[in-house]
Amino acid sequence: MERGRGRTGRPRPVGSFWRQYLAISPFYLVFIGFNLFPVLFTLYLAFQKWDGIGDEMKYVGLAQFKYLVHDPVFWLSVRNTIIIWVLATFPMLFLALVIATMLNSSIRFMTFYRVAYFLPNVTSLVAIAIFFFAIFSSQTGIVNATLHALDLPEVPWLKNPWTIKLVIAMLMSWQWTGYNAIIYLAGLQAIPTQLYEAAKIDGAGPVQTFFRITVPMLRPIILFTLIVSTVTGLQSFTEPQVLFGSTASINPNSGGPGQAGLTMMLYFYHQAFDNNDYGYGAAIVWALFLLILMFVLINWRLVARTERSGERRFQKGGRR
Repeated sequence: MERGRGRTGRPRPVGSFWRQYLAISPFYLVFIGFNLFPVLFTLYLAFQKWDGIGDEMKYVGLAQFKYLVHDPVFWLSVRNTIIIWVLATFPMLFLALVIATMLNSSIRFMTFYRVAYFLPNVTSLVAIAIFFFAIFSSQTGIVNATLHALDLPEVPWLKNPWTIKLVIAMLMSWQWTGYNAIIYLAGLQAIPTQLYEAAKIDGAGPVQTFFRITVPMLRPIILFTLIVSTVTGLQSFTEPQVLFGSTASINPNSGGPGQAGLTMMLYFYHQAFDNNDYGYGAAIVWALFLLILMFVLINWRLVARTERSGERRFQKGGRR
């Protein structure tokens, strides 16, 4: 008897599977209540004027988005978010790939290194941000104390617009490099060793092997890590919030001096929960969603185009 059919061979009605549907219903109920409904509600809220306290919402149409387009602070947050994402993502993924290649070789204490590189990913982000503040603080930071001991000029890490972005990017890279390295390591172990042996026989060096075998074979995994890093990197919030939370009484959630660390998520938090402007906060969130979607599609197209061009070169080489 085929699955889903009765003893007579006829398809069973959908209602006969109610026990199975009932068994999996808790997941969908939780998803609808805590995921789908909030997303749809924020879309509705983006067209409303609401302070989050009163029961009455005022429909304003596209006014929130029109103000968003002409809001200089919003565009500052967009620029900060993109710069921090670039400074964090590409060096992080390259370093993760190098670390994975090293871990894939025969070295001692392999398990120890894998755990050590992955440990930052399971550490509390708040604790990591506090740790980085202790390292890069202008007054009591370990880095500036070391520079002072060596008679070198101190660096205003958390006061200069570019060094603020650099510190946030380093924090994000430190947390996620090990995670991506473990994913790359799993992909490296799936590459046939015969390819490396053939390349070695042909006289290819480590650098040529890395760029001509390792990187092309890991292209789907690189695309995956790039998309995940894009989604998480463009939603950075805790890093600047914790690093500059001490100045909240002067300039709430400003992202540091000159608002150099003000990201889109931090600006959303400031508008929604500090200014009680939930409609405008919802508009910022949907603008962030469109930005993430745009970057994901760009990354996808670039990697897919590179893969197609590589396949065409391979086919031409095969015809010869």
